[in-house]
Amino acid sequence: MSNIKIKFRKNQRILLLHLPSNYVTMSYELTGKLIAKFDTVQRTATFKTREFVIEKSEDIGGRVITNYAKFQCVQDKTNLPDRFTIGDTVKVSFNIKGTKWEKNGQVNYITNLDAWRMETVNMQSQQTADAPPPDYMPMDTPLAPDDLPF
Repeated sequence: MSNIKIKFRKNQRILLLHLPSNYVTMSYELTGKLIAKFDTVQRTATFKTREFVIEKSEDIGGRVITNYAKFQCVQDKTNLPDRFTIGDTVKVSFNIKGTKWEKNGQVNYITNLDAWRMETVNMQSQQTADAPPPDYMPMDTPLAPDDLPF
């Protein structure tokens, strides 16, 4: 197995981190409406999980398609949904994790969306940020002495 070596510089000291090559994960984001929060479940003496659901609607060719994504939080992240209420628009950062599970000769594959961050999305500022800038500078805007209009 090959290792990935990552060097970090902090306070003029070099830290060398060795990670197995299969440890590299990609992070994803999804913005939508929080529609369900479930209780924390203690799976074993040392492992706990919590699930929540995000509703995401998209207009595709004039037709609104609604999807529901169920996320899980594990261990110290199970408190992530606590500061949000049902109906809030949130952005969820997550990793995709997959597991192969075998029992009684049957093979099953499980995919989890492991949330590691949730943040509030201000829809009003997002709409403003999506608006294109004006093509011109209004004449009632004073120019600073060193500003050039071109």
